[in-house]
Amino acid sequence: MKIMDPPRGPERRKADVLARLESELDIWVASASADGTPCLVPLSFVWHDGALWLSTVATNPTGRNLRDTGRARLALGHTRDVVIIDGAVETFTAAGVPAAAAEAFQRRTGWDPRGSGKPYAYFQVRPESVQAWHEERELKGRHIMRDGAWVV
Repeated sequence: MKIMDPPRGPERRKADVLARLESELDIWVASASADGTPCLVPLSFVWHDGALWLSTVATNPTGRNLRDTGRARLALGHTRDVVIIDGAVETFTAAGVPAAAAEAFQRRTGWDPRGSGKPYAYFQVRPESVQAWHEERELKGRHIMRDGAWVV
């Protein structure tokens, strides 16, 4: 899109977000510890059954933060094409992750954390809020999901 293009409507924004969730491989994951120490890392993900599935070592800062707080903020894109997702996190051990989610993750990323020698966990992020905008002209109407329901 060009700076002067008209803003996308809500249906187009939702379609664009869903297409990105199906096509992109990595996402920025922001989390915080119980004392508020922030952590920001890129992780691979898969969009499966209406949730984002991530995997990282359970004992690293991101793994601990996601498990302990049950919250995450995820971001796709660059500063001119932004998607921000806030969601609730459920943690699964490598042995306890639903097989369909682990297999979808493996198909998408080409990697299966269940076979790693490290203590990987899976994190299911259920979106509660989704914002999407292209530059300033799309700030109005950027909320396309609120309280876990698409507004379009």
